[in-house]
Amino acid sequence: MTIQFSKDQVIDRIRFENPWWKSGRIDDFYRGMQQRTYFQFLYPLINDRSIKRALVLMGPRRVGKTVLLYQSIGELIRDGVSPLDICYFSIETPLYNGIALEELVHLYFDIHDKTSSDVSYIFFDEIQYLKDWELHLKSLVDSYHHIKFIVSGSAAAALKLKSQESGAGRFTEFVLPPLTFQEFLALTDYDDIVENYYVAEGEDLKVRDIHEFNNRFLDYINYGGYPELSLSKAMQSDPGRYIRNDIIDKVLMRDLPSLYGINDIQELNSLFTYIAYNTGHEMSLDGLSKNSGVAKNTIKKYISYLEAAFLIKVIHRIDQNGKRFRRANFFKIYLTNPSIRSALFSPISANDEFMGNMVETAIFAQWQHHKNLQLYYARWNTGEVDIVQLDASLKPLRCAEIKWSNRFAKNPSALKNVRFFCERHQLTDAIITSINVQDMVEYKGIRYHFVPASQYCYGVGKTIVVENTLLKFY
Repeated sequence: MTIQFSKDQVIDRIRFENPWWKSGRIDDFYRGMQQRTYFQFLYPLINDRSIKRALVLMGPRRVGKTVLLYQSIGELIRDGVSPLDICYFSIETPLYNGIALEELVHLYFDIHDKTSSDVSYIFFDEIQYLKDWELHLKSLVDSYHHIKFIVSGSAAAALKLKSQESGAGRFTEFVLPPLTFQEFLALTDYDDIVENYYVAEGEDLKVRDIHEFNNRFLDYINYGGYPELSLSKAMQSDPGRYIRNDIIDKVLMRDLPSLYGINDIQELNSLFTYIAYNTGHEMSLDGLSKNSGVAKNTIKKYISYLEAAFLIKVIHRIDQNGKRFRRANFFKIYLTNPSIRSALFSPISANDEFMGNMVETAIFAQWQHHKNLQLYYARWNTGEVDIVQLDASLKPLRCAEIKWSNRFAKNPSALKNVRFFCERHQLTDAIITSINVQDMVEYKGIRYHFVPASQYCYGVGKTIVVENTLLKFY
């Protein structure tokens, strides 16, 4: 395609985006940022050139993808890669509009008088701004065997959809979710509030001050999903403007409509607003259709789009026998990041009537970091259990009830639904979250493990992400 700007202008921009060619290091702005826990998993994939695949970094907006790319470049240089052998392009740059990826690669070659065998790593950030990016990338992988290509993008739905369609065998996908509670504490320098954590040895998580720990948990619910928002008091004073304008509007008003040809953007926005307000509630296509006036088939498509964009997670229902329904008439929808709701409406307090739903949302936000685990909720005519894990034979293996209350530790007889479900499936233990009670109470053959919701949330995130193992309920 024809370059819309002069070649010199484009080359000047490429030099500007790659300051390490002169300085030998990435900018201090990125060097001073704390690494997300996910860096330890992403960097080996970037550094590994033995597999001839491009690495596709996906995830919602503002979770730190670009920062991880810059930090990876810095680490490559520290590991001995020549700064001149690393090139970074931000595809959303207007000067690159209409330029094919291969043309950009050749401009980079020209700048340093290189051939493809001289280059080690090429990064394309915000790749979704290039039409048919997956075809361009596939061609590069097939043509330049000595180069490791790393791409990222915020329109996660486009990336996932198109990488699966066109990148089979040539792309490796890596999903970067919002911050876990554990990452949030580390990022804000509160991780020393945790004294020990040895789930594998059966020890309980201990914190120095559960009241302060719960305060930090509330901050996480209100502000904690996005690294930049977590660190900025100015943004926290008006989180709605930051999240709504920079994240939600760009996804709902631009990314998804352009990807899927959505004409009624307001309809999509209204549905998402309703879902966000009612995160954690049971919903149905019939109910959503009646409340919104939108056809059920359209709502079903919208939900799939929102889930593909990592904004929501649908949790399906099983009955009291642990069986899935053939038709998923009822389901729960959780925001993948609890701070979205706080930004859309207002930050909540610990005594807010929605706190229970937000605690559930925060905990499910941790569980989404486990790639292969499918959780359900159980519901029948007379009761419900919030979290159920099925084993390989689809039989209930573990269950948990998410509460923001201490009263059940003193009155376990009130947990009739949990006891009914446990007895029906020969489960001897169940997790019950609380505000600040940590105890084990045995009642009628069931051991109820009471744990503060904040600690349980921390434990899920840390065990899955940091230790890369599945949390043991008990």
